[in-house]
Amino acid sequence: MAIYITDDCINCGACEPECPNNAIYEGGIQWAVKDGTTLTGKYTLEDGTEVDAADMQTPVSDDFYFIVPDKCTECKGFHDEPQCAAVCPVDCCLPDPDRVESDDILLGRKARLHL
Repeated sequence: MAIYITDDCINCGACEPECPNNAIYEGGIQWAVKDGTTLTGKYTLEDGTEVDAADMQTPVSDDFYFIVPDKCTECKGFHDEPQCAAVCPVDCCLPDPDRVESDDILLGRKARLHL
């Protein structure tokens, strides 16, 4: 499952540099799939929407740091545990119960993001 940041976030930013997929952004910041990845060209998001990897996308949150679920791999293939959760001083980086994903799905996403 992807990790998400709860509204308990204090906007400290400790999580952002720890993400190997560059899936964490400050509230209100537009994001692109290509950020921190090797992607170019078209990419299909988990909801089936096809986007250009360089196109700027709408922020997931305007108020606090957020994780783009389409880029989150729970650090599978990089670390033994999600690094955002490991460094969060208020424990607001949690597994998203609405996005339960197997290791195979997470590792497949990692492979697509980092060719």
